[in-house]
Amino acid sequence: MLLTLLFFLWGFITVLVDSLIPRLRELFTLSYFQAGMVQFAFFGAYFILSIPASYILSKIGYKKGIIFGLLTMALGCLLFYPAASYRIFGIFMLAYFILAGGMTILQVAANPFVAVLGSEDGASSRLNLSQAFNSLGTAIAPAVGALFILSDKIKTTEEIEGLVGTAKDTYLASEASAVQTPFLGLALFIVFIAGIFLFAKLPKMISEENTGTYAEAFKNKNLMLGVLGIFFYVGAEVAIGSYLVNYFLDMNLVDVIKENSFMKSIAEGILNSGITEKDSKAIVGVFVTFYWSGAMIGRFAGAYLTKIMKPGKVLGIFATIAICLIFVSISTTGLLSMWSILAVGLFNSIMFPTIFTLALNGIGDLKPKASGLLCMAIVGGAIIPPLFGLLTDNVGFKSALLFIVICYGYILWYGYKNSKNKLQNV
Repeated sequence: MLLTLLFFLWGFITVLVDSLIPRLRELFTLSYFQAGMVQFAFFGAYFILSIPASYILSKIGYKKGIIFGLLTMALGCLLFYPAASYRIFGIFMLAYFILAGGMTILQVAANPFVAVLGSEDGASSRLNLSQAFNSLGTAIAPAVGALFILSDKIKTTEEIEGLVGTAKDTYLASEASAVQTPFLGLALFIVFIAGIFLFAKLPKMISEENTGTYAEAFKNKNLMLGVLGIFFYVGAEVAIGSYLVNYFLDMNLVDVIKENSFMKSIAEGILNSGITEKDSKAIVGVFVTFYWSGAMIGRFAGAYLTKIMKPGKVLGIFATIAICLIFVSISTTGLLSMWSILAVGLFNSIMFPTIFTLALNGIGDLKPKASGLLCMAIVGGAIIPPLFGLLTDNVGFKSALLFIVICYGYILWYGYKNSKNKLQNV
């Protein structure tokens, strides 16, 4: 239960920070490129800090590592205060990098820890369940961000420049407060959680005598194939999610949605207003919610499926269905093409935790280093989406999706390769 709370926490914070971007862009007078660097800082932390985090864990153990990760996150949250006060984008980027660094440490620690808390056969099931609460955090965060961070109107750069004297100072102070207050509260909450872990009695999972070496980890073929699986999974999921709005606009779905009473009612219900006057991106953008929500539903279902079936087989089946859905989207138009690509989110759900536990199979005391390598592969979310975008610029969305099919094809192969293996000493 304590570890699952961590999964919820970092999922919640990840998306909550996303809701800051519209406000920060005006507060710091950022270009779109600078605003986009926020996500680069997030994925960059995973790439740079995953292996150092695994080294720290191998030296101090999971419990102290989790506390260290939580306190690092709290420090990142506290740095949002001076970043907003002084309106220095560099401080904000540092704060976000430190926050993401703390989450990296938690990922490296918590994923294998959940995997070993119980029977070997139930490892994938437990990790899917914990990851489901991660998705619950990502589902709740947008509403919290809208309530506490984006509840008032954000002025444009031109409107801010039009303010003079006290009016401008007052507005910027209120903008800073809107950023500072939620993250100060979040920092206090994270410190409180760290205090709980300080006094909690957690089982010791790492042998102090032998934690293995990276040379041993790199020699483990199944582990390295799993690292590549995480890379392709995260890259494919983020690539689809990042370009859905543009994909739907490219298919001219706005008019289709307006003309379909059922679709129109869904859009109006989510937007809480009529859609006639709404921007086209907002109209199609509301349906992206179904892509990410599918991950939460699928993980709860996956926790059960991976308990009654071999995890590798479940992974192979889900990857196969994802590929079929992409082909349906490629070969059709209109609402069928839209809903088929959105449904891919449901079958993305079990991939990360299942690949993770399959890669740890039989790894023993190499778990901290193996977890560091697997978490480092999350950098796929920073590499595959731009490649997908480049392909789209040259051959269009439909053809570019074949690149994503290749990613899922590898995951399919990895799943079936492990479908006959019995989990041991996870």
